[in-house]
Amino acid sequence: MTEPTEPGEQDLVRRSAGEVERSPGARPGRPSVRDAIMPAPTQGFGVTFAQIFRTVSTEQYPFEPKVTKPRYHGRHVLNRHPDGLEKCVGCELCAWACPADAIYVEGGDNTEDARFSPGERYGAVYQINYLRCIFCGLCIEACPTRSLTMSNDFELADDNRQDLIYTKEQLMAPLLPGMEAPPHAMRLGDDEKDYYLRAPEVAP
Repeated sequence: MTEPTEPGEQDLVRRSAGEVERSPGARPGRPSVRDAIMPAPTQGFGVTFAQIFRTVSTEQYPFEPKVTKPRYHGRHVLNRHPDGLEKCVGCELCAWACPADAIYVEGGDNTEDARFSPGERYGAVYQINYLRCIFCGLCIEACPTRSLTMSNDFELADDNRQDLIYTKEQLMAPLLPGMEAPPHAMRLGDDEKDYYLRAPEVAP
């Protein structure tokens, strides 16, 4: 098809093709006319001057530690019962729920001579790879015994990749006064139901 050469013929072809007619002042390649009164440099400096009088939000970290919210998702913690036994029963539900495949769990069987948790099993091996963890919190939602929770500790940077794979010993909560390091016999009852189904203690 030959291109139209007569004046006005090209506009006629565009109208028949459904194109929108341009206004006479809007020529291609022509810059638009600014309708602002103030010059462009003055408007740009106005934004700069407006920021000078605002409150500075610079944080002096790490000299001033950052205060996180109470529900902040930080480093994981494996909790204990009041007598020191581990709440983790080695069910591996946290590992199945992790979308980043950052948790590795191996369950072990409790015996009368070596008891680490009130149930039949306990977490013999527990590892969290913080190179993969996205701190989504799905693992703590999947935990049926509330063993796994997340603390406010967010300082996890390191220069060695191996050190960012936390083991069970690093994740276990510290022993509080009145707790005994496992393995030991159950102190809160003769059955695991006394641990997980007992009525909450009322503070005096």
